[in-house]
Amino acid sequence: MRRARERNIRYCMRALFLTSVLLTCSAFAASAADIVDTAVAAGDFKTLVAAVKAAGLVDTLKGAGPFTVFAPTDEAFAKLPAGTVDSLLQNPEKLKKILTYHVVAGKVMAADVVKMKSAKTVEGSSAKVTVKGGTVMIDQAKVVKTDIVCDNGVIHVIDAVIMPKM
Repeated sequence: MRRARERNIRYCMRALFLTSVLLTCSAFAASAADIVDTAVAAGDFKTLVAAVKAAGLVDTLKGAGPFTVFAPTDEAFAKLPAGTVDSLLQNPEKLKKILTYHVVAGKVMAADVVKMKSAKTVEGSSAKVTVKGGTVMIDQAKVVKTDIVCDNGVIHVIDAVIMPKM
């Protein structure tokens, strides 16, 4: 009788533990971040986030989407000629054209990107996609990290700022 009671108590404790784990996991899943919040939290996209704000694209990239963003890091922006970022921040229309060239409508995961020859961007033109020796390139930018899933899309990190034809 005592063993049966102890077994029941252990069973109940396990059930409570598993329930608490499941509730915790679902709470984290429910609090997934959008593309903008994910970029802010990562810490490597300060210039990109400032540019998104200056171009008036925050509400769009916080919207339902889904979006795929090929996101240049702060290092990528630093590779641009001196004064380029400041100049772009003063020209919201040109900045918006460049930033929307980094965005593809829909949630395109890395497994799908590697099958593409080009990606139709929100800006309107297509970015060239090449895969060579396991390296994926978007125009002249190397994809360095993939599949950062957000609640409204996905981010793929690139090592250069890509430019549409102006």
